[in-house]
Parts: sequence; structure tokens; C-alpha cells
Amino acid sequence: MCRFYHWARVRWVCHFLIQLALQLIQSGSQEEAQIGISMVDEFVELNIEKFGALIVLHERFKALNPALEKCYPVAVVEDDQFLIFDLDPDGEDYQFIKRTPTPMPVPTGVRAAFQLEDYGGRIVSVVTPEVFDSLGGYVTLLHEFVHCFQYETCEQSIKMGLDIARQAQESGDFMWEIEHPFPYTAHAFNIPYADYLAGLENEDEEQVSKARKALQTYLGVHDYEYMVWQEWKEGFARWVENTVRLALALPENKGGMEPTFSRVTFYAGGEARIKSLSKTEPELLSDLPKLFKRMYAI
Repeated sequence: MCRFYHWARVRWVCHFLIQLALQLIQSGSQEEAQIGISMVDEFVELNIEKFGALIVLHERFKALNPALEKCYPVAVVEDDQFLIFDLDPDGEDYQFIKRTPTPMPVPTGVRAAFQLEDYGGRIVSVVTPEVFDSLGGYVTLLHEFVHCFQYETCEQSIKMGLDIARQAQESGDFMWEIEHPFPYTAHAFNIPYADYLAGLENEDEEQVSKARKALQTYLGVHDYEYMVWQEWKEGFARWVENTVRLALALPENKGGMEPTFSRVTFYAGGEARIKSLSKTEPELLSDLPKLFKRMYAI
């Protein structure tokens, strides 16, 4: 009897300790969750006013081009979370919508625009918090708004007119815009592309045309489509960005002009071509499909 009482007491004590441990773990998890929520609330409170400055900047430049006609949702990446902000029902101020985990690590300094599944698949500008630390950072947000506009209005129809995009879709290659193996280091590419950039700088249309013909002759269909696609998509956003920068007396974004060519070279080349075309065909700046066709033509 005593032995039975002893083991019953031991089992009761073990059960009690297990339940106590579970309560402590649960309590700790709740405290950690509460701390996480508090940190998010603090971040939102500290940054919501910064969105007011974005509204002011956008209001000043929204008449520059139809691509800046409206503001778009912004997802700020903080501690592996998307903190999503969007305009309130009146469209006058940004408000915090929700937070959702990032599907993968997002590096500091990211500036992008893509669909967010956790926000109904809507196109969203994605940034990290330091974008709000400088006026140039705010201008970068306008650059991403241009990409949102492109996506909502004409990007998909233009893209599906390209064989490279159709094949990528069929094969499930969703990273082709970044990872396409373009022959940047080939002399048959970088020599005529350097001539092309020089022709644009010197306003020598004959040199520009000659260089484009050489590029089309050397590049296959997919490489040529890829080049023009990047020139159009990123070049136009760069043109808007630098137009705003000049108005604010900020240094222009010259990335891609260095001798070692890369995908960013097409950002600079596209902007230069758009500036050149707009001098004689200013209507292209408000007709992006027509602008793409004009840039694709020799």
C-alpha cells in the first residue's frame, strides 16, 4: 500500500511539473509574440509619418507622366516580415494594412516591384526601411511605382509578344528577366553597344542605327528581345527617376554606364534612347506600348 502511494505521488508530481513547464513555455511564447507585435507597432508608428512625405513628393510630380498618376502599396521588409502599407479609402494617406512573413530572406537595400500573394496578388513596391532615410530613397519609390504602372497597364501584353517570355512561361522559368544568360562579355556585343551609347550621346542617329543593326545581326532572337525588354522596362523607370532627381537638384542615377557591361547597362542605354526619341516624338512618353515598338525597331 505504501509502495502504491509512493508511485502515485511520484506520478502526480511528474504530471504537475510537466503541466507547469508547458504553461511556462506557452507563457513565454505569448510574451515573445507580444514583444514581436509591440516591435511592429513601434515600427509602424515611427514610419507612418514618412509615408506622408511620400504623398507630398508624389503630389508634386504626378503630372510628370501618366506612370505617376497614382500611388501604389508599399511593403517594407523588417525582421523577415512584409509590413504592408496602402492608401486609406479616401486615397489621401497611407495606412498600415497587415504584416506577413517573407517567403525567403530579403536583402537589405532591396528595391523592387512584384505581386504579393498575401495581398491578393496585387503589385506592390518592396523596400527595406532605409529607403526613407534620404530624399533619393523617396525618389526610388517613385521609380518602383513606374514598374507597378507598367505591370497594371501593358507589361503582360507586351511580354507575351516576346518569344523569350512565352518560352519562359511554358517552362516555368519565372526568373528569366534577371537570370537570362546574355553574352555581355562578347566583343560582338559590347563593341557595337558602346558605339550605340556613343551615338546617343553625340546625337548621331546614323551611328545609332548602324550599331543597332550590328546588334540585331549578332544577337539571336531571344537575346535581342531580352535587351530591348530591359531597355524599355528599366530604361523608362530610370528616365522618370532621373527627371525627378534633376528637378530636386539631386545627382542623376548613372548606374550601368561603367565599361563592364551588365543587365544594368540596358537601364542606362534604355534611358538614353528614350530621351533621344522624346525630342522628336514626345507622344511616346505617354504611350508605353508604342514606345516599346519604337525601341524594338532598328
